[in-house]
Amino acid sequence: MNHAIRVVAFTKKNWINTRRNIFTIFEIVFWPAVGVLSVGLLTRFLELTPETSTFVLIGTLALSLVQICQLDVAYAILFDMWGKSAKHQFLAPISPWHMVLGSWLMGVIRGLVVFGLLAGVARLAFGFDFFAPGPVAVAIFLLGMFLTAGAIGISVCVLLLLFGLRAEVSAWSGVSLVLLLCGIYYPVTLLPEPFMTLAAWIPLTHFLEAFREHFGFSPVFQSPLLKGFLSVGAYLALSYWGLTAAIKRARRNGLLLRLSE
Repeated sequence: MNHAIRVVAFTKKNWINTRRNIFTIFEIVFWPAVGVLSVGLLTRFLELTPETSTFVLIGTLALSLVQICQLDVAYAILFDMWGKSAKHQFLAPISPWHMVLGSWLMGVIRGLVVFGLLAGVARLAFGFDFFAPGPVAVAIFLLGMFLTAGAIGISVCVLLLLFGLRAEVSAWSGVSLVLLLCGIYYPVTLLPEPFMTLAAWIPLTHFLEAFREHFGFSPVFQSPLLKGFLSVGAYLALSYWGLTAAIKRARRNGLLLRLSE
């Protein structure tokens, strides 16, 4: 029960910060909707086939989900750094996983809201049904997106604890670099070597392929779901180990004190 309370405390903390900051509405509603509408209209202008439009819209949805969820994990440290109170969070009787899991849960909630919004926009504006593969396939796809976002968000936290606010740009740019290699708007077969090989090491590549397979696209890599969950599990473990090491280093070198009042 004590562990659950500590986890929920971080979920509530992110919720309070979200509720107080009107600009988070743009993160949840405005920019994701604009992204889907603009990309959808582009597919109409280019007169793409329904199959190609489906490929692109799935990638656009994944981009929004991962970005929204990983931001909540990064906010667990970013908000404290912006508020000059980084040391207080780590003085509390909590473990890093309480912070990560609680913040990630808020990201999942926000991600589900974004998914519902974008699925509705895509259906009304372009006649595309994200729920066509069935609830199980959609649930597995969402789980893959959120776990990938968790690994990226933890990695951003590691960079923040190593380099301070100089690394805050990674909260917005880091996910773009990862998604560039995952075949968001194009098949990974278009990537030259060694980037195609590098794409095989990114979990999101496999989750996208597994979901697109339900719409008739053959996966480039075999057993995409198995590879996706195995790789994301490894990255989560590695990034969490890095987070614990970064926290210890920030305590030793005084970074937490310099980022606090």
